[in-house]
Amino acid sequence: MTDGLALYQPGTPLPASQFLTRWITHLCAPTFVFLAGSALALSVEKRRAAGESPRAIDRFILARGLLIMALDPLWMSPVFTPGQVLLQVLYAIGGSLIAMVALRRLGGRWLAGIGLALVFGGEVLTGLALAATGGEPSLPVALLLTGGRFGPLLVAYPLLPWLAIMMLGWAFGRYLPTAPRVVAEHRLLGAGLAALALFVVVRGLNGYGNMRLLREDGSLVQWLHVSKYPPSLSFTALELGLAALCLATFLGIDRRAPAAAHLLRPLAVLGQTALFFYLLHVHVLTLGAHLLGAAHRGGLGVTYAASCIAVVLLYPLCAWYRDYKQARPDGWPRYV
Repeated sequence: MTDGLALYQPGTPLPASQFLTRWITHLCAPTFVFLAGSALALSVEKRRAAGESPRAIDRFILARGLLIMALDPLWMSPVFTPGQVLLQVLYAIGGSLIAMVALRRLGGRWLAGIGLALVFGGEVLTGLALAATGGEPSLPVALLLTGGRFGPLLVAYPLLPWLAIMMLGWAFGRYLPTAPRVVAEHRLLGAGLAALALFVVVRGLNGYGNMRLLREDGSLVQWLHVSKYPPSLSFTALELGLAALCLATFLGIDRRAPAAAHLLRPLAVLGQTALFFYLLHVHVLTLGAHLLGAAHRGGLGVTYAASCIAVVLLYPLCAWYRDYKQARPDGWPRYV
């Protein structure tokens, strides 16, 4: 991982094929967190309409947040970093859900404003926190803002930058049921283009907004080599901008071409079981690599082939789990 100032030695070569292979995965986590916020808003509204009490809703959100947060050290870390604890996207999502127990009382506009303030001002907060701790993050600062390593504990996804993205997703989820589909498409398109324009400006100026991971030249790789650890303004603008354009495209296809939308059903199934797929795919890839004696061997061709095989193998299981979950809306699957 070279996607942060603490992880990258300036001047280190970044082979385009390897870099871009990793870069395309950067869209996953911000979209995952944003849509988790949107899904939470829609779910809360549905539960409220069904007569569920605010306290019961809070208990569900809290329990789900604690469960998801615990999955990082208990389920994912043994595969990613055996013998160590790695706090990644599940820690960020779980912690954000816990925070939303209280924050959801605020209106959508307030949460959107706070989320944007954290996105735009995150570098200031990080700088102030590091100045207060002498330049090296303390554990609370690492957990909330910067990330860092503390013995066997590695914090890769500090909470506040990702909570900001969930708050933006919540605001979108509150807005979506009130807007005609075509209006939502246009808003997403406009927001996506505006975010990408912001990325171009911030990355072009090569100063504030990049978490000090600056461009070393004008190449495409250097333009895209933005700080994910922790998320910079340029990273968030780029990834959420692309996510908004993708969402607008899918909404447009669903509205204008139902027949074509049917062809995208496999993507819908994987989207409806995203957490389930995430919890399994790393284990499947790791187990397969060890059984075949292919761990840490082969090039990018092997990587792409293995990824495709994992999707093919897991798709039927995801389709089954989607149907199982829909048939048991009040059962344990609602937590995963």
